Amino acid sequence: MTIAFQLALLTLIATSFLLVVGVPVALASPAGWSSNKNIVFSGASLWIGLVSSVGIPNSFISQ
Repeated sequence: MTIAFQLALLTLIATSFLLVVGVPVALASPAGWSSNKNIVFSGASLWIGLVSSVGIPNSFISQ
């Protein structure tokens, strides 16, 4: 279970980095928010799911 937790944490870190870089780039593009909002919402949803998938196992591992 520890390896699954570590992979989920690595995925969360990678997704966070991609969102920090990708969202400003997507919003600064010529089309802006109107054409890129689905990408931003998908990334945010993925990030929220990953936070949950890391947080729940963390409560069991840290005990």
